[in-house]
Amino acid sequence: MNFKYPKNEKLKSKTTIGLLFSSGKSVAKYPLRMVYYSGALGDNEPYKMGVSVSKKYFKKAVDRNYFKRVLRETYRLNKHLLVSELDKPHAFMIFYQTKDRLSYEEINAKTIQLFEKFAVQNGKTKTLEIDIEP
Repeated sequence: MNFKYPKNEKLKSKTTIGLLFSSGKSVAKYPLRMVYYSGALGDNEPYKMGVSVSKKYFKKAVDRNYFKRVLRETYRLNKHLLVSELDKPHAFMIFYQTKDRLSYEEINAKTIQLFEKFAVQNGKTKTLEIDIEP
């Protein structure tokens, strides 16, 4: 299993980000929200992913960067749940939408639940069963 998050998976294209907000769909599991777009991304990559933390809730860049790092890490460790459900190219963006400072374990659990909800919303009927250690 590949747990890497290489440069070619990172969402950086302004046109792709524009597509996410104009014609993308969304799925949420408080405090996370994932906006996704399925379709051609311009390059031959199967998926791209980015993260965002609001300046409204975290004024200091240090705090925003910490939560972005945590979101990228939880994605990296659980992306197999998300990628296994894809049949065409996708672009994703995950947002941290609260001023509550959740721990890494709580964010990881919410990320897994978010990916499961995405799988169910996209018509995949199998339920993902993951053991989450306390």
